[in-house]
Amino acid sequence: DAVVDKDLTASLLAVETGADALVILTDVEHVLIDRNTPKERPVETMTIAEARRHLEAGQFGSGSMAPKVRACVEFLEHTDQPDALALITRTDRVLEALAGQTGTRIVRA
Repeated sequence: DAVVDKDLTASLLAVETGADALVILTDVEHVLIDRNTPKERPVETMTIAEARRHLEAGQFGSGSMAPKVRACVEFLEHTDQPDALALITRTDRVLEALAGQTGTRIVRA
């Protein structure tokens, strides 16, 4: 028996095929920090280092947002594409997110 994580699989496929973008579609427009607290806020952009700190701090649900953020980090760390894009957003907002108007972008630095 095994479980194949769809987000990490997408990241691996993106790296192996030389894709210049990994877009993870989900049911939220942005990644949220301090979710379900009075300090909740959307993240428009975060670096790999920030993403790792938030992951270590438990900011993202292990069965929900954490695998998506981890997949974006893995993609950016392993792709040869210099201008690679890692993006998380809602399915119905993907065009706006690709245009930089919404969603969460994870960047190298």
